[in-house]
Amino acid sequence: MHKRLNLSQQQEETEINMTPMLDVVFIMLIFFIVSTSFVRESGIDVNRPDAKSSKSQSKTAILVAISDKNVIWLDRKPIDLRMVRPAIERLRSEQTEISVVVQADEKSSTGQLVKVIDQLRLARVRYTVATRLTE
Repeated sequence: MHKRLNLSQQQEETEINMTPMLDVVFIMLIFFIVSTSFVRESGIDVNRPDAKSSKSQSKTAILVAISDKNVIWLDRKPIDLRMVRPAIERLRSEQTEISVVVQADEKSSTGQLVKVIDQLRLARVRYTVATRLTE
């Protein structure tokens, strides 16, 4: 009878406590979520014009694209020109230091590009126009 009691005590002692491991996993998850910078992609492939003075952009928060048919894309969805400024301002309220890269197709109109840039200026964000580096 004494052996049975000893065996049950031994089984209780061999259980693994998962709480500390789960704490560490959750802390690591929170760290990776906080330290990740999220990129808002335009959602379409754009044939950018060539430029010899192009520079590589290392960190981008928002990509705005203008297709060859002058359709504006933001966050993988087509967007109306009048909605560019409110959308950018909403994203800026979520993340204060943002920059916008405008990817305009070679066949898009210059007028549409100027209208998009005007909306970005009214939203008071830093922006660049994407080109393809040629040698």
